[in-house]
Amino acid sequence: MSIETTMTRAWQRQAAWLWLLLPVSWLYGLITVLRRQAYKAGLFSSYRAPIAVMVIGNITVGGSGKTPLIIALVNHLQRQGIKVGVISRGYGGDSSQMPALVHADSLPSIVGDEPCLIVNTTGAAMAVCPNRKQAITTLLSAHPDLQLIIADDGLQHYALQRDIEWIVVDAARGFGNQQLLPTGFLREPMSRLQGANVVYHEKSDRTTTDNNEEQSNRLTMHLQADTLQLLWPANDLSAAAKTAMSLMPPTPSSRVHAVSGIGYPQRFFDTLLSLGFDVVGHAYPDHYDFSLDELLQYGELPIVVTSKDAVKIRALLLAATRQQTLSEQYQEIVSRLWVLPVTAVLSDSCYDSLQQQLKALNVDITNG
Repeated sequence: MSIETTMTRAWQRQAAWLWLLLPVSWLYGLITVLRRQAYKAGLFSSYRAPIAVMVIGNITVGGSGKTPLIIALVNHLQRQGIKVGVISRGYGGDSSQMPALVHADSLPSIVGDEPCLIVNTTGAAMAVCPNRKQAITTLLSAHPDLQLIIADDGLQHYALQRDIEWIVVDAARGFGNQQLLPTGFLREPMSRLQGANVVYHEKSDRTTTDNNEEQSNRLTMHLQADTLQLLWPANDLSAAAKTAMSLMPPTPSSRVHAVSGIGYPQRFFDTLLSLGFDVVGHAYPDHYDFSLDELLQYGELPIVVTSKDAVKIRALLLAATRQQTLSEQYQEIVSRLWVLPVTAVLSDSCYDSLQQQLKALNVDITNG
């Protein structure tokens, strides 16, 4: 078991031994505060982009629904005629080949899995690089007509100045023991949320009877599960593989292997459970690099993965088909691989807030 998996499980159950790490968390907190203040005071240089920059991030380690939120915002802005681009660190990619533009045929091993998912879903202009300044200059060189840049997961990257900042909070997961790394899973203290634009990621079935103004103005989102999709085109499967499963998606009450390498796998498992599936969960570290042979261990039952994991698995299948025809063993696995796409559904207050913020920056947007 990896250190990342061990820590994640410990944070989830708030293991008592984590408190032994508290002195390390104090040191981490001190460095975090001093670093942020140094940027504010101008002791460290920061980059101001020539166009508006919106940062989407979180103060916790692990998934919070940030990528689906970015996809929803990009789609919304595109519908309004806003020319929006995206930048990312490109986690999981090859930093030696960055800065790099992300295209529909880009490989996750080069640019990262989340950038591939964002571009394949939205078609947005996108660039990746750990140095966000280089990412922006690369993006604007190729797309000089952009009006807005959304920075994926750049909340703590204070070398990049920002005009809008949205912090995503997973309301269901919460903040654990509310301690900084490594005692808890906070990247920054809870005080970071004060006065910030916070988007609360809530369960889709959450209801409230509180209709006061504070609740109505609250920025919220939830993830809506879409229809299961076959991961690999049916036309590329052998006749035997097609016959074996009839290419029919598993139905609710069916038992399935749920394989997930995202920041918070339990959310994926819970979504499948809420849809009625009998879930056999298999959690892997975030951005995990699967192998086709690794999937062979999940026999007989349908295998359901997230959209982010599907990006990497498709790349592996594509590489295998370029070298030779998929073996019968892989054909059988592929015929059982399904993807559960999710869509971020944002509250009206999110779009109202976005419109007001962009209007203040002279970026025109209308309700759509």
